[in-house]
Amino acid sequence: MSQQKKNSNLIAIITMFFIFAMISFVTNLAAPFGTIWKNQYDGSNTLGMMGNMMNFLAYLFMGIPAGNLLVKIGYKKTALTAMAVGVIGLFIQYLSSLLGTDTELFTAGTFIINLNFIIYLLGAFICGLCVCMLNTVVNPMLNLLGGGGNKGNQLIQSGGALNSLSATLTPLFVGLLIGTVTKKTTMTDVTPMLFIAMGVFAAAFIIISFIAIPEPHLKSGAAKEKFSHSPWNFRHTVLGVIGIFIYVGIEIGIPSTLNFYIADKTAKGAGILLNGAAIGGAITAIYWLLMLVGRSVSSAISRRVSSRTQLITVTIAAIFFVMVAMFIPKSVGIKVPNMIYNPIEKTTEILQGANVPDTLINAFIAHPSAAMLTPYTIVLNAESEMTPDDVVNSLNTPLVPISAFVLILCGLCTSVMWGGIFNLAVEGLGKYTAQASGIFMMMVVGGGVLPLIQQGLSDTFGYMASYWLIIAALGYLLFYGLVGSKNVNKDIPV
Repeated sequence: MSQQKKNSNLIAIITMFFIFAMISFVTNLAAPFGTIWKNQYDGSNTLGMMGNMMNFLAYLFMGIPAGNLLVKIGYKKTALTAMAVGVIGLFIQYLSSLLGTDTELFTAGTFIINLNFIIYLLGAFICGLCVCMLNTVVNPMLNLLGGGGNKGNQLIQSGGALNSLSATLTPLFVGLLIGTVTKKTTMTDVTPMLFIAMGVFAAAFIIISFIAIPEPHLKSGAAKEKFSHSPWNFRHTVLGVIGIFIYVGIEIGIPSTLNFYIADKTAKGAGILLNGAAIGGAITAIYWLLMLVGRSVSSAISRRVSSRTQLITVTIAAIFFVMVAMFIPKSVGIKVPNMIYNPIEKTTEILQGANVPDTLINAFIAHPSAAMLTPYTIVLNAESEMTPDDVVNSLNTPLVPISAFVLILCGLCTSVMWGGIFNLAVEGLGKYTAQASGIFMMMVVGGGVLPLIQQGLSDTFGYMASYWLIIAALGYLLFYGLVGSKNVNKDIPV
């Protein structure tokens, strides 16, 4: 019987690991999907980031209800509900590739908003409800399955590693599916990712349905304790709540804006004519990989180095990295490896798509001249949104600005911030810690609000200038680490 229970727990643990990975997988679809919608609406970064905004806005509405749901129906039923909601949200996003592409609803500024965009935003919001519930479930469930203590914490850390790995792979896979973003690129191009996610959720739903999950809190008949105070009475907690809101905005804003920047083939962006989305996905994937590295290092040193010291150090480092990236000229870059972008192969592919004869293609590659392609100008523009001069430039290996590589180093810094802020903010809360956790979950909405503001700034002032918002946000976290994290309300009984 004991062996049977162990086997059941092992299956549950593995399933929770997959769900932990799916949280970041579903969340990180929003930013690369945004490059598609951005191009549908004439390069509007603000509209491109709306899916991400809706995903995180769900936390504001679902944070506390998710905690209440956990108390009332338990871990298992909450997890099952979340996965069912996730399948619905992903399917609605898929429907945006089929319905309403030509149905105009209203005007937003100079843009005519179509029904398919609203369908996509609805799907993104529902997926946000799903991942909010899963975030509320997965950490305590893994702790329970591990028996608490060090073993439970070890399972949580292992799940966190898979979470980071999934976050690394998501923009990479989406970028490969998209390749070069044009106005012809639609959600149809990324449906494989949606179906994979739906399949994993459906499989996890079936597995969890047949597994017994420990629910000790459901068996307790103790009356709910009435508190004389709340987490809002603690200054360092209130400032920490603001810090969590700002932190998630920083964590999402840095790579999301960078992805948009690299995928933008105009002079405003990185200027990479072809495969910009694929290259951007590959580079931002490194950001998430570095978060995995940072979390691993933090776990190794946390016994000796305090959360406050870690937060202050990484915040100063992040400010340095962002400042350096902002002031490095775009012309300073690194050539894309041939295995990612082969100029001759890509140029040949473009010309073949425009029905240029092979003999002319060979002649053009040997002696590039825009004049040779003048008769194909209209076809080139229709098929790949390129001019003859663009095709000539496609024979040059594109440069990725050095600033992009400096920005991804911030992944090492942001990886430590959540844990540092949370630990400092709940220090000395005692019995009020559980209430504070629900508030923190609501503040994850910052991952939608700040990146949306940053995209608005990038539309007006440019991509790199928009990172001043990140500098200001990091400045607040530095203040919190230095001053705001001190508990000045020790007189409150906890």
